[in-house]
Amino acid sequence: MKPPIFHDIPAPGFPNLKLPVKLIFLVPVALLLLIGIFSAYFTVNPESVAVVQRFGKFRYIADPGLHFMLPLGIDQATVIPIRRQLQLEFGFGTPNATNPDQVGTEPQLERDMVTGDLNAAEVEWILQYSISDPKQYLFHVRNPGPTLRDLTESVMCEIIGDRTIDEVLTIGRAEIERDCLTKLKTLLERFNMGISAQQLQLNNVHPPGPVQRSFDEVNRAQQERETLINEANGEVNRIIPKAKGLAAQRISSAEGFAVQRVNEAEGDVTRFKQLLAQYEKAPAITKQRLYLETMNEVLPKLGSKIILDESAKQFLPFMNLQPTGSITPHPASSATPPPTR
Repeated sequence: MKPPIFHDIPAPGFPNLKLPVKLIFLVPVALLLLIGIFSAYFTVNPESVAVVQRFGKFRYIADPGLHFMLPLGIDQATVIPIRRQLQLEFGFGTPNATNPDQVGTEPQLERDMVTGDLNAAEVEWILQYSISDPKQYLFHVRNPGPTLRDLTESVMCEIIGDRTIDEVLTIGRAEIERDCLTKLKTLLERFNMGISAQQLQLNNVHPPGPVQRSFDEVNRAQQERETLINEANGEVNRIIPKAKGLAAQRISSAEGFAVQRVNEAEGDVTRFKQLLAQYEKAPAITKQRLYLETMNEVLPKLGSKIILDESAKQFLPFMNLQPTGSITPHPASSATPPPTR
C-alpha cells in the first residue's frame, strides 16, 4: 500500500509560500490537545468548595486543593465560597465590590419606604450571610443572589410598614433588625436556598430631605425632654434617700433619748426610795447629810467666797487679801445649817 501523497498548498495572501498539508491537520489537533489539557484540572481555594457537574448533572463536591476532571466541557466545576462572609447592601453601594450581588441596580428605590403611620423614610441596611449548602444554592433556586435581595427587601418593607416613624428613627431600630432577620431566616429555610442569614444591621435611617430639618428639631426636643426627666429623677433619687436617712436618724435619736430619760427617771425613783428608807430610820442625820452634800456641790460653783459671822465688824481689811472682783460677802447665817428637829 502506497503512503498518502501530501501536496503543498499555497498560503492565503502569500502566493509564493506553500504550507505542507500535514501541518494544516496537525495545528487543530494540537490546539484541541492544549484545550483538553488546560480544561482537565481545576483548583479550589481554602475558603471555597467546587460543585462538579457532568453534562449539567450534579456529580460531587470537591474540597479545597487541586482536582482533575474530564476535559472539553464534559465536566464543569463551579467554585462556591462557603467559608467567606458575604454582604448585601441596600439603599447604597460600596464601589469595587467583589460580590456581584452586593450592590443593587436601583439603590434609591430600595431605601424609599412608607411607615405604618403613612410617613416616608429612607432606610439603608446591610445583610451579612454565608452559603451553607452549595448544592441547594446552585440547583434549588434560579439566580440565588438577586432572589436573596428581593426576599430581604420584601421583609424589610413589611417590617417597616408595621412601625411608626418614631420607632423607625429612634427606639425601634434593634427590634426591627431582630424581627427582619428572624423572618428572613424562616423564608430561607422554606425555600431551601442553601443560604444562612447571619446579621442584619440598619445603617442610615432618616426622613426625606425636605423634612429633615423639622425631624431634627423634634428629635432635639425629645432628647432635651429626656435629659430633663433624667436630671429630675436623679435629684429625686438624691434627696429622698437623704431625707429618709435624716428622718430615721432623728427617730433613732428620739427613741434613744426617750429610753435615757426613762432610765434616769427610774434611777431617780430608786434612789429616792432608798433615801426615803434611810430618812425614815434617822430623819435628823439624813437631813444634815443631805444639806452638807448639797452645799458641797453648790459652793464650788460659786467661785471665791468669804463667809463672815453676823457679828463681824471688820470686813474691809480682808478685801486687800483677795483679787479684785472675786469677793462677794455673805452673811454667816447663810452658811449655817438649818436647825435640827
